[in-house]
Amino acid sequence: MHADDGFRELDRQECLRLLAAVPVGRLVYTRQALPAVLPLNFSLDGDGAVLLRTSASSPLVKAVDGAIVALEADEVDPVSRSGWSVVVTGLATQVTDPQEHARLLRTGPRSWAPGPREIFLRIEAELVTGRQLYGGAGPFGVHLPASAP
Repeated sequence: MHADDGFRELDRQECLRLLAAVPVGRLVYTRQALPAVLPLNFSLDGDGAVLLRTSASSPLVKAVDGAIVALEADEVDPVSRSGWSVVVTGLATQVTDPQEHARLLRTGPRSWAPGPREIFLRIEAELVTGRQLYGGAGPFGVHLPASAP
């Protein structure tokens, strides 16, 4: 998009850098043939994959394991009307390898609502898109200055 549109597309590296800086995103998936959105904490693995930690008995595991899902995160300042939004879309799978699970216990996300027998879900970063909004028209049509993310 053109700079005059008030936003710019972000490349994959910028998206992953921004995503790594926020603790909470929104998981978009299908639940009983309907769209569902769930806010949750996450982290990124070294290859850009999104990591989630949840109870093995959570209905979320059944809903997303083996499915294409999306995770959206953002940071927006309503006063300056600036910010960014990033979406990672990819296949979600349960981490079943014992060595990988042990590694993620040390390095992966910490659950904000710990439960018994926690497992990890991995979302491959197959499609990563993002946009930066750098300031828009404020009240009365006054153009607000751009701010850096």
